[in-house]
Amino acid sequence: MPASLEGCLVVAISSRALFDFEEENQLFEARDDHAYMALQQQRLEQPAKPGVAFSLVNKLLAFNAPGQAPQVEVVVLSRNDPISGLRVYRSAQALGLPIQRGVFTRGRSPWRYLKPLNAQLFLSANESDVREALAAGVPAARVYPTSARASDANPHELRIAFDGDAVLFSDEAERVFQRDGLDAFQAHERAHQHEPLPPGPFKPVLDALIRLQAVGGEAGAPMRVRTALVTARSAPAHERAVRTLMNWQVEVDEAMFLGGLPKGEFLREFEPDFFFDDQLGHIAHASQHVPAGHVAAGVANPPR
Repeated sequence: MPASLEGCLVVAISSRALFDFEEENQLFEARDDHAYMALQQQRLEQPAKPGVAFSLVNKLLAFNAPGQAPQVEVVVLSRNDPISGLRVYRSAQALGLPIQRGVFTRGRSPWRYLKPLNAQLFLSANESDVREALAAGVPAARVYPTSARASDANPHELRIAFDGDAVLFSDEAERVFQRDGLDAFQAHERAHQHEPLPPGPFKPVLDALIRLQAVGGEAGAPMRVRTALVTARSAPAHERAVRTLMNWQVEVDEAMFLGGLPKGEFLREFEPDFFFDDQLGHIAHASQHVPAGHVAAGVANPPR
């Protein structure tokens, strides 16, 4: 029988999101791929340091209980060349990540391989790859390689924080805010508070985490999931967000309705392994405190 990833949460990740390849990437960005390959080959026996999304991946893979069918599959999907891919695999092995599958495209965009992988999340430091993935219907975020690293205070708890509008929810309300301002936004949300918001690009990710929590507990995995909604909404617009989650029959563990306050310090206290937001300003602040990724979706992120 051929191998299958059916039933797994499949996460595709670029090598630069998983490991700290910032020094090597300077050569790659200079389009000197031969020098980049030579440097990676020289460092083949030198494991790379963990990158921004390392904690997220490490904890996701910990949901795979020994002797049970795997619940999570992590695949490296990278613009690296196959030689550089050797260092990626060796670094993963040295750091205890049981990653088996990878696609290396030597400078070409790898997003087309997301569909055959049935990937449910794509993390990359390349903005164009992220935008292509989102356009194809795959939840994706641009990782900020200079983000703060995740706290190690919660080794048995995977913590994920989501923005609301244009991330968990559609950008329907955000469009009102962008067009008509805060007062119109608040009035719109009061008038529609009993109408669930349409789902946004990361609603399937939240659903997958909830399933992972349930199945992981049944399989005896030591990991737990803790989620947070961290939004610029405040009362009275908070009610529609809560009612939408209720309509979806989805529970989050924490909700922060910040009314435009900077999110970074609140996220620092929550200690997520990753935070997803569609607003570049929020990400710039949050990334000083926690691992963060930009979801280039919705009205705040027009095509380039």
